Amino acid sequence: MRTEGSIEIDRPIDEVFRLTSENVSAWSLIVVEDEPIETKPEGVGSTFRTVTMDRGQKMEFEGVVTRFEPPRFHGIEMTGSMFDLEVEYSFEDLGGRTRVTQVSIVHPKGFTKVVLFLFGWAMNKANCRALDKEFQSLKKFCESQSELQSVE
Repeated sequence: MRTEGSIEIDRPIDEVFRLTSENVSAWSLIVVEDEPIETKPEGVGSTFRTVTMDRGQKMEFEGVVTRFEPPRFHGIEMTGSMFDLEVEYSFEDLGGRTRVTQVSIVHPKGFTKVVLFLFGWAMNKANCRALDKEFQSLKKFCESQSELQSVE
């Protein structure tokens, strides 16, 4: 299942890239823990652990950075027990504002494949609404950070 969405943020591209990529649990409504395991200087290959809480269900993922091209692209793959995720963010400079686009692909496992087959249309709608809420939270977070915080 593929989900895609975009939002414009009133903040320069370099700052939005950094604020989006670092400390995801500070702006995400779903990610409750996000900790690095191994950080590579070039970004790609860095590993992390993420815990999400969605509709009362807690899930843990192991992740790896697959693409890191500041300030334009950031891609990750996450492995979980019920499904794996590929997520890619792209950032477009709009002259002091930034358009952030996220593309996510869910790869279900086991019984989740059956559920996705039967109810995929409804799940896709729910995922689009969840992405919209995540983007609104990201926008609020990025636009509320002071200049001092943006250079730390």
